[in-house]
Amino acid sequence: MKQNHDSNNNSSGAPKSSAPASPSWRIPELFPNLPAETLKRLRVYFDELVKFNKVLNLVSPKTLLIADVVHFADSILSYEIVSKNININDSLHDIGSGNGFPGLVYAALNPSLKMVLVDVDQRKCEFLKHTAHAMGLTNVTVENKNVEKLKEGSIKQSVMRGFAPLPRAMLGLRKLVPVGGVSFHLKSDEWSLEVSEIPTQLCSIWQPVLIGQYDLPDATTKFFVVKADKLA
Repeated sequence: MKQNHDSNNNSSGAPKSSAPASPSWRIPELFPNLPAETLKRLRVYFDELVKFNKVLNLVSPKTLLIADVVHFADSILSYEIVSKNININDSLHDIGSGNGFPGLVYAALNPSLKMVLVDVDQRKCEFLKHTAHAMGLTNVTVENKNVEKLKEGSIKQSVMRGFAPLPRAMLGLRKLVPVGGVSFHLKSDEWSLEVSEIPTQLCSIWQPVLIGQYDLPDATTKFFVVKADKLA
């Protein structure tokens, strides 16, 4: 719709503003072996993320433009490593889920995996519930709680992406994870520095070990998965 005559006659000679860039969606090309139903569910998630991002600040505006790589591909590639190390009969808790990465992606990749998405932000939890329903997922539960308020010994396995540095995450989970439990930490190349900063007393409780690394498409940095077993 025309707003005024000058909108089509730029007498000042100033350059016309270009349309804002749109978020890209390249997952079908990057992962052609994913089932059609999985790709459909991931696309629904992407659309809901774009729709709600302005009001909920789920991801930064900069990364929203490349969310297909930075968030979706990252979750898919990390799942390939994590999935080889989990017990499919136990729920996998996504701690500090917030925007749903990686929990919603994991749930879409494996409908038999019971995912529990935990976050303290009520509005983001409503987004998670809404999006899981829109994706047609029946294997997702959302817990609107501070993780430290969860029942002691209730988390047999968990995954964390950007939740906290390793020392703080291990400290916060020490009573929540029973002996024999495990947590997976998705990290950048600073993972070894975080391991070196784990207090001695926590090293008798947790045993962290690097179990895999992966590269994002078109990215120069590597990403890593650290597995921490609960010893005591």
